Amino acid sequence: MALASLPKVILGSLAFAVFWMMAVFPSVPFLPIGRTAGSLLSAVLMIVFHVISPDDAYASIDLPILGLLFSTMVVGGYLKNAGMFKHLGTLLAWKSQGGRDLLSRVCVVTALASALFTNDTCCVVLTEFVLELAAERNLPAKPFLLALASSANIGSSATPIGNPQNLVIAFNSKISFPRFLLGILPAMLAGMAVNMVMLLCMYWKDLEGVSPDAVDAGKQMHAVEEGRSPSIASLKSPLKSPHTLNPLNGSAINDDGESMMEENLSTKHPWFMQCTEHHRKLFLKSFAYIVTVGMVVAYMVGLNMSWTAITTAIALVVVDFRDAEPCLVKVSYSLLVFFSGMFITVSGFNKTGLPSAIWNFMAPYSKVNSAGGISVLSIIILLLSNLASNVPTVLLMGNEVATAAALISPAAVTRSWLLLAWVSTVAGNLSLLGSAANLIVCEQARRAPRNAYELTFWNHLIFGVPSTLIVTAVGIPLIGKM
Repeated sequence: MALASLPKVILGSLAFAVFWMMAVFPSVPFLPIGRTAGSLLSAVLMIVFHVISPDDAYASIDLPILGLLFSTMVVGGYLKNAGMFKHLGTLLAWKSQGGRDLLSRVCVVTALASALFTNDTCCVVLTEFVLELAAERNLPAKPFLLALASSANIGSSATPIGNPQNLVIAFNSKISFPRFLLGILPAMLAGMAVNMVMLLCMYWKDLEGVSPDAVDAGKQMHAVEEGRSPSIASLKSPLKSPHTLNPLNGSAINDDGESMMEENLSTKHPWFMQCTEHHRKLFLKSFAYIVTVGMVVAYMVGLNMSWTAITTAIALVVVDFRDAEPCLVKVSYSLLVFFSGMFITVSGFNKTGLPSAIWNFMAPYSKVNSAGGISVLSIIILLLSNLASNVPTVLLMGNEVATAAALISPAAVTRSWLLLAWVSTVAGNLSLLGSAANLIVCEQARRAPRNAYELTFWNHLIFGVPSTLIVTAVGIPLIGKM
């Protein structure tokens, strides 16, 4: 694409700079409006500056991606209500053999879970629980928080549903779920192992804590999910009701973390009325797991990911047979709005022709059929992902990289997309600002009711830089080999 007129280039670059500033520094003193409002502001500026027309702005919003994001959050809410993440937490603590064993489990479990449930979701649910596990064993929080954040990013690279930038790549490239998984899985497993070894080597002496004789992991995880520490939970007055309200659907929850499903039984289907309370709970839990497995199988056989996720979400809502508003309220609509503004902003910036001009200059040195070209391309992606964030980087570079690869071979096109997915995702580990998962871990740890910990920018950077460079380099030769 040729460069647009000079005023259009300047104004479009200015609007994109506003987006970048608000995405990286959402609380700047002179405009503390946050990332979501900043994304909308930059989108409006693109239209006001006549960089993009209103019709083109609406057309640039990728509805399939928004639908998939929305549905994944709804499904994740029902899985959390069914105790899925409590079981993950139990798996982390079960017969732990000390700090090094626990750190290794955090890396493996987080990476595998993030591939299926997204990195952000896993970080939201597991951060406080990991802090509790470390405190119970007299272990420092920092290595476990680094393990959680970095493994979540690495693990999420393996599937199209692991993180937002992979969703964009999967839709734009038309790469099937199985091809995507097989193309990146070897790199993900190798990267996870390397990252884990680096953490163990860096914090070997710090991981010599003493495990308690008895740690009830299930109760710990339930307490963390309810926003209270295990110690506080154990002191609850016996005069108070042993049930709390589930924030996802308003149902009662007992001390084992199970939904009591007792309210509004008159609105239930007769089948529910005739079943015992235990059978109702068991049925709803089982159904949540079954349809989620069915959703993953549908992805594997190549069905449309967006409509598959929407169908799964609606199936859960219908079978739950109650007002779905309490669950839908938990959806992060601010994230969906942020993505909408970002789609418009990036589309407008592309219309300036500046990204194409920059890529045309770098393209001769970034060919995916040579080691040198792949190295240059990877460095560009690493830098842009940390300067402009990974999703905008994928939106800006994806088609350009694929077009250049098409001149080499069809196989090169697929590998270029997979390389973009791998490098842009692992790039999130470089600094604390590199991915939303890092920021989630940082904020969750800082606000934890007990054992709060401040993971600073520099603490993360000291580990993040070497880990990102080595993991990226180890994974690149394995991309697209299966």
